[in-house]
Amino acid sequence: MAVSSRKSSDANDFSMEEKIVALYELQKIDSKIDEINKLKGELPLEVQDLEDEIAGLDTRIANITAEVDELNKATKQYKDAIDQSKTLIAKYEGQQDNVRNNREFDALSKEIEYQKLEIELSEKRIKEAGVDVKLKKKAIEDAQEVLAERKVDLEAKQKELEGIDQETSKEMEALTAQSQRAAAKIDDRLLAAYKRIRHNVRNGLAVVTVKRDACGGCYNRIPPQRQMDIRMSKKVIVCEYCGRILVSNLLDEEEQQ
Repeated sequence: MAVSSRKSSDANDFSMEEKIVALYELQKIDSKIDEINKLKGELPLEVQDLEDEIAGLDTRIANITAEVDELNKATKQYKDAIDQSKTLIAKYEGQQDNVRNNREFDALSKEIEYQKLEIELSEKRIKEAGVDVKLKKKAIEDAQEVLAERKVDLEAKQKELEGIDQETSKEMEALTAQSQRAAAKIDDRLLAAYKRIRHNVRNGLAVVTVKRDACGGCYNRIPPQRQMDIRMSKKVIVCEYCGRILVSNLLDEEEQQ
């Protein structure tokens, strides 16, 4: 908070004309930064998309692997249940040899039949789990294949982006410092308006000169009296058609001299 107040205080030390000049300088600096960023094109977004896709594939593989583990655990439980049922069947068959009446024999027969049904059910579930495991392993293999391809793509994109960053790092560092110096001369409210306009216009030009009696942004005609006010630089004037901040073309002429 203290930093913001100090910046506003520093900005108030400059006249409106100096602020407008600084605003135009800031626009030219930011436009140069925009040009450097254009060299990167869609690379930053492509890198981000690939990183997101790779993270998604890693998660998918981990989830399917966990499902396979659960199926394998369930298969083991089914096999254990089959062994237990077989043990019970052998026990009940042995008991049938020592029954005292048909009622006891029939009861043991029902238990044996029940355990046989349990074995059939467990065998069915083992078979279904086996098919499911096979499908899931195939899905893992497919995902791993795509993952390997995306990692190659990502490495190539990252190298390309890093190459551009290395080539432009010094220039970007210098431009960023210049941008900060220019911004320090502009009060917070005007700077916020500048950033808002830059965000809303397609080419990032929030500050434009008057060229051939017209706005340098939308090319609509500017009345003579308004042009006079713009040249005087006593207040910030915006184009009534596109909302861009207008400055005198004399600023360009002074720079060229």
